[in-house]
Amino acid sequence: MSAQIQPHSHRHDAREYLATVERACRERGLRLTESRREILQLLAAQGRPAKAYDLLESLRQLHATAAPPTVYRALEFLLAHGFIHRLDSINAFVTCHHPEQAHQVPFLICDECNEAEELCDDGHMAALIAREAQRRGFAPRAQTLEVHGLCARCRARR
Repeated sequence: MSAQIQPHSHRHDAREYLATVERACRERGLRLTESRREILQLLAAQGRPAKAYDLLESLRQLHATAAPPTVYRALEFLLAHGFIHRLDSINAFVTCHHPEQAHQVPFLICDECNEAEELCDDGHMAALIAREAQRRGFAPRAQTLEVHGLCARCRARR
């Protein structure tokens, strides 16, 4: 029987997402500072992967003196606690659709429009990779599977 995979476009209600992250922070005893919240809000409003410097430019519209360390520290916190994901291959960040729970997810990334879909597979792919790593004596620290190609919309335009 194959795993039931459900795609998640990163277009979601930014307010609802922020409320979920705020609730998770309260439950975990984490401090969601104003700058962390602003970066998260900017990323959520994008609805698609965003680079750190794009977030910095957006933040500077709110605070003219905003500096790169502010963005990078906020992103580091948000990554560490599973509220966002980093897409290494395109050097960008996306919001997580399940910020209340720790998980590893694969992404489908369109090489033309840079849209990213988070695939939720109940841990099947992540578990397979973890088992194979363990079998080889490898101790993974992080895991993000990125699959590149063309999304249905870009394929239809061709």
